[in-house]
Amino acid sequence: MTIAIGMAIVLGSISLGYLMHGGHFAVLMQVSELIIIGGAALGALVIGSSPQDLKNIFRQCIDVLKPGGDRHVAYNELLHVLYAVFYSARRDGLVSIEPHVEDPAKSDLFRQYPTFQTNHEATEFLSDTLKVLLAGTVEEHHLSEILDTDLEVHHEAAMRVPHILQRTGDALPAFGIVAAVLGVIITMGYIGGSPEQIGEKIAAALVGTLLGVFLAYAVVNPLASAIENRVNDTHAYLRVIRTALLSFARGDSPATSVEFARRSIEGEDRPTFAEVEDLIRGSR
Repeated sequence: MTIAIGMAIVLGSISLGYLMHGGHFAVLMQVSELIIIGGAALGALVIGSSPQDLKNIFRQCIDVLKPGGDRHVAYNELLHVLYAVFYSARRDGLVSIEPHVEDPAKSDLFRQYPTFQTNHEATEFLSDTLKVLLAGTVEEHHLSEILDTDLEVHHEAAMRVPHILQRTGDALPAFGIVAAVLGVIITMGYIGGSPEQIGEKIAAALVGTLLGVFLAYAVVNPLASAIENRVNDTHAYLRVIRTALLSFARGDSPATSVEFARRSIEGEDRPTFAEVEDLIRGSR
């Protein structure tokens, strides 16, 4: 939603200012300039990206345009599911949670928490770690290293998309200059023509520079920043799970493990102590 509002502000401000200066939108409709800039940027993107990167770019650009959920509610649900899993494991033994971690998509326990269950990164991270605990072959300090490695690899992989988009956005003004120079070259062929004809060709060339700068700093780079913010939000969410898992693995009670997790949540996203107490009482 905020992306749509931001884009509306950008386009509205530029359009209003242009009209106040007496501009005409027909002059900006230079399809050839857009083809040069957009095609060159797309080609460079394909050259510098793997097929999987291209799929991820398309998927994440679509996802980031969708409205995000309430993070406070999402964290509240996360603490709830963590307590439910830990309480079941402590009461009935680790073996009792094996069916849930083996197939999270079909788990009756996880199905009670749809926001968590549809978060595939989170369910996989929690389930894989609980499988390690079920195997009983990893010591506590080694578990911490495993989790840190997993988070680092996941974060680096997720950051590839915003980094690629950022580089593409940084290149767009240069492609705009290419389009403008080509327009000037074309204008030179009409140097003996009428002033109106020459002015039209120069205007078309300048639109190339305008499009390159506009697409870079009003579209692609902000989109890359929005995706990066989503990636960082996911990383913070996974780190909360990491904190809870380490606490539970060293023998802390389910309530203590959830409190450690709650304290690792930042700012206004963090549920209050009273909210956590209520969910613990409701789960027993």
